[in-house]
Amino acid sequence: MLQFPLWKKIVIWGVCALGVLLATPNLQYTTVEQYNDAHAVIETLPEGAELSPELLAQSTQWPSYLPSSLVNLGLDLRGGAHLLAAVQLEQVYATRIDNMWTEVRNELRDQRATIGTIRRQNSPDDQLRVRISNPEAIGDAVNAVRSLARPVVSLTGVGAFDIEVSSEGADVVVQLSEAEKLATDQRTMAQTLEIVRRRVDEAGTREPTIQRQGNDRVLIQVPGIGSAEELKELIGKTAKLTFHTVVGRTGDQNARVGSRQILLPAEDEAGVFYTLEKTPVINGDHLVDAQASFDQNNQPAISFRLNPEGARIFGEYTANNIGTAFAIVLDENVMSAPVIRSHIPGGSGIITGRFAVEETAKLSIQLRAGALPAKITYLEERTIGPELGQDSIDAGRIACIIAFIAVLVFMGLSYGLFGIFANIALIINVGLIFGLLSAIGATLTLPGIAGIVLTIGMAVDANVLVFERIREELKSAKGPARAIELGYERAFSAIIDANITTLIAAVILFVMGSGPVRGFSITLGLGIITSVFTAIWVTRLMISIYMGRRRPKTIEV
Repeated sequence: MLQFPLWKKIVIWGVCALGVLLATPNLQYTTVEQYNDAHAVIETLPEGAELSPELLAQSTQWPSYLPSSLVNLGLDLRGGAHLLAAVQLEQVYATRIDNMWTEVRNELRDQRATIGTIRRQNSPDDQLRVRISNPEAIGDAVNAVRSLARPVVSLTGVGAFDIEVSSEGADVVVQLSEAEKLATDQRTMAQTLEIVRRRVDEAGTREPTIQRQGNDRVLIQVPGIGSAEELKELIGKTAKLTFHTVVGRTGDQNARVGSRQILLPAEDEAGVFYTLEKTPVINGDHLVDAQASFDQNNQPAISFRLNPEGARIFGEYTANNIGTAFAIVLDENVMSAPVIRSHIPGGSGIITGRFAVEETAKLSIQLRAGALPAKITYLEERTIGPELGQDSIDAGRIACIIAFIAVLVFMGLSYGLFGIFANIALIINVGLIFGLLSAIGATLTLPGIAGIVLTIGMAVDANVLVFERIREELKSAKGPARAIELGYERAFSAIIDANITTLIAAVILFVMGSGPVRGFSITLGLGIITSVFTAIWVTRLMISIYMGRRRPKTIEV
């Protein structure tokens, strides 16, 4: 076991060199981070654009032939913002039911000869009530509406339908089924997570943590952002863009409107309210792009572009409604209500208002990412300053150094030259851990540092098992080379068993845990893999080289 072919030596030292090389950028963290940021900015610039001296200097301050991947610092090390938000899932039920009115109305109109006239009634938000003038035909009306039911698309809703239809007197009552509500919750939360992630990513933040917690909550942690308020401004708005037909205009905010109408305030005109058709002509689902721009008066504005379907609807509507007002509504505020002067093909336009330049940039990000499916409210918010993060880094660094020195001294005093070999392998081991973390783009948190400290202590366990076994073999009057071979051979199974059980625990923590627990499990799992590699192969290779060159008659372990 002490004989290594040349190819195996090359592979072992090559892996060690590669790991240490990948970890090297972390020694110049700020420099490499500025280098990466500069190149990210340069990639977004148009071809041939002139670079500022500062940007040019940052883009050349790290050799391009060296790796530049870094270990990302988590919220507790870098500082940043923490939010816990609740998603108002009931709003989604209300919107779904409201959108069904058109389908229900059209279906019942086909049965008018039997059921008579129909009229929508006031009802709770999660119900749709339709009264027919011929109560004796209520069964026919219920069956007609029930034909609109569709199977629930989810694993938990197999065999169930999305709506439940019943009757109360002369009223047809429609509401979502429990299976559909559960499936809607899953879709809404997944959509919310994705939209929040897009909005945060477009703002250029690093390694945000965006996770679902419980049935209706979302955890958002963004390192490096200035404050929780800044993060809320970025993701807090629903950014729901709709286009409605204007029915009228009034100065009375309590003006009565029809059941199929809404009263919304004008953004630019204080005390002015618009009566609009409740069902929008175009909604945010048709939006494909939004950019900060300027209008003809050189005032900040937002230009938008619709998809082909939205452009078709928009074009047909403008062609058929020349001379009527058309309201552009953003988050329940009428941004503008221009009169349609001519047919508008192409599906593009501009939103004007009392915007600041910064506000147009944020709104365009939110619109591009898509509208949140429901309003979110913030239950918890925290801002962690960079000074506190730096204190955590310093404390973690001190803990690692103390643990490192203690292990090095212990191994040197306990096992002499072999202990020094184990110490060299330990240094390589730490380099491999940081190299792997950099390569996979992992986020390092305080629990992650705890995992590294624990790995440093555990890393020498395998060497201790081997060295103690070698001592046992030396007492049996065996030669040094034979004792070393038997020591590695007989300790191997114990090393593998001990590390596999710990690795299983790390995998379970990663799968079942979240946030800090996952950070700990990642560093622990990677540390186990690198520890086994350095103990079984790197240390043994160094001992093999020593024994081959010195050929000692006796050894001290």
